[in-house]
Order: sequence, then structure tokens, then C-alpha cells
Amino acid sequence: MWKGRFALSGRLCCFPKDPLEEAETWGESVDKLLECKSGQIAFRDFLKSEYSEENILFWMACEEYKKIKSVPEMISSANRIYSEFVQVEAPRQINIDCGTRENITKNISQPSLSSFDTAQKLIYSLMARDCYPRFLKSDLYQALLMRADSR
Repeated sequence: MWKGRFALSGRLCCFPKDPLEEAETWGESVDKLLECKSGQIAFRDFLKSEYSEENILFWMACEEYKKIKSVPEMISSANRIYSEFVQVEAPRQINIDCGTRENITKNISQPSLSSFDTAQKLIYSLMARDCYPRFLKSDLYQALLMRADSR
């Protein structure tokens, strides 16, 4: 049986809703899963078990990046995302085509809020068509659904 953050009973303090109630909606679409903080955590735990956690971490970093208001913060964050996920041999290098990687590399010195959009769409697509269907069949997700049903 899976034992993780959701193995706790009752509400988790940082979630407005009970994660078990939300778990049932995650099967509707990858968007439903990703728009929910507890869904992101469950999906991240699943991806970690598949050694592909960098995908959701990159996607989440891009979502936060798009909210940045100041140029200095944008430059700092863009460089962090680039060095952590995009550059060749990055510690959490994402799997994107060389053209997308080269385009980001070429423009990283003058980042914009859309600097990572193409790469984020590629990673989203990879998660949606490859990882998400496996997540829905995973022991982790099935255990969450059984717990939700047993309430």
C-alpha cells in the first residue's frame, strides 16, 4: 500500500479542500489534476517513482515564472530555470528537442515571460499523453480513490 503525504487522515493544513475529495476529479483530465495543489503533489510523487519528476517540477517552475512582475526577478528566475532544467547536463534536464533548447539558450540573456512557453508546452504534452494515463492506473492513485470511496 502506498504511504505518502496523502496517507494522513483528514485534511492537510495547506489545502482548502480535503485532497481525497479532489482526487476523484483528477481522472477527468490532466488539467484538473494540475490545477489542484494536492493533485500536483500526488502526480509529483508518482513521477518521482518513475524517475521523471523533473517534468512536473519544470512545469510548476514555468507557472510561477509567468507570474513574475519585476525584470530583475524575471532574469534571476529565468537563469535558475535554465540552469536547473534546460541547459545540457542540467541536474534535472528535461527532455526537449534540440531546436527548442537552442532557442532558449540563445535568448536566455534577455528573457521574457514567454521564454519557456514552447518547452513548457512540450513537457505538458509529454505528461498528458504519457505520464498521466499511467498515473491514473497507478497504485498511488487507485489507493487514493479507494480511500475516498470508503468515506
